[in-house]
Amino acid sequence: MELALRDMGLDASVMAAIHDMLDFSDDTPTSERSRHGPSRAFVRDNKAIKNTAADILEYPNSYVFIVDMPGVGPDQIKVQVEDENVLVVSGERRREKEREQKEGVKYVRMERRQGKFLKKFELPEDADLESIQANYQDGVLTITVEKKQKPEQKRPRTIEVKVG
Repeated sequence: MELALRDMGLDASVMAAIHDMLDFSDDTPTSERSRHGPSRAFVRDNKAIKNTAADILEYPNSYVFIVDMPGVGPDQIKVQVEDENVLVVSGERRREKEREQKEGVKYVRMERRQGKFLKKFELPEDADLESIQANYQDGVLTITVEKKQKPEQKRPRTIEVKVG
């Protein structure tokens, strides 16, 4: 395919962009990659963010983030807080290459999502970063972030003014 595209007169920078969009492996020599375009890691991360489905719910006392991560084992999921208020959820689902090589299996059709899962959420100011809990069940990751308790507002105290 690559030779056919080169035969059409596409230069190295266009070829590198096509590789990035199609998420080809990193076997292109560095000299042929575009130096002005986004890096492959940037393109892959943005693609993963766009393709990772998530819901956010707000309850009176918490925020709940629900992320679909089918086929990813709980040991392959990472939940972190970066930059003091950004919740980052990542994981990766890979093909079973060992089975293919060992048993001579070939894919006839591949439609299920492979590759990185990535989602970033900016947490509100009232999020309690010390109370984050993550639960993974049936391909769905549920992260609960409690809200900080608001300090009770004290009622103004009236002080009697005495004469004399």
